[in-house]
Amino acid sequence: MSSSFAKIAFTPAVKALQELQGSRELYAGFEMEADQTDELSIREIEYIESRDSFYQATVSDTGWPYVQHRGGPKGFLKVLDNNNLAFADFRGNRQYVSTGNLLKNDRIAMILVDYEKRRRLKIFGHVRLVLAIDEPELLARLIAPEYPAHVEHALVIRVEALSWNCSKHIATRYKQNEFQATQDR
Repeated sequence: MSSSFAKIAFTPAVKALQELQGSRELYAGFEMEADQTDELSIREIEYIESRDSFYQATVSDTGWPYVQHRGGPKGFLKVLDNNNLAFADFRGNRQYVSTGNLLKNDRIAMILVDYEKRRRLKIFGHVRLVLAIDEPELLARLIAPEYPAHVEHALVIRVEALSWNCSKHIATRYKQNEFQATQDR
């Protein structure tokens, strides 16, 4: 966990609960670390680019959180550089709750889970919505031609903080082809 993640996540209410539950001393040190920004390392880049799904949370005008699953071909979430991610947003049920929320509040929380290896990466960021007409070269970079989905726009996420999270309660799950691979070993 980085200092930037702790500064965002550890609000006064969270710190008070940590104190009450006896974990505040453990987590206080993370806030004191010199690193105030999170850049994606090779470890995060390889992990992100191997995912075929993630969960994202946005917040509405009324203050309610909204969690949405995003999926696509492996690697559809692209690392643009050490501070920016992007993905082509595929047409879904056309409710536009997440995207509408982002038009008013550009903050996003993401969690990327590897159920087979019981790992997860949490990311806080700010989103910029990109229409194809505005940056066609970016959209072209994000589209997977072999994936039969209609791309409506792209979301570019500037990473503000990240944290590898405890695997303690991640249930091991396999996709069918992953399970078969474990049986063939």
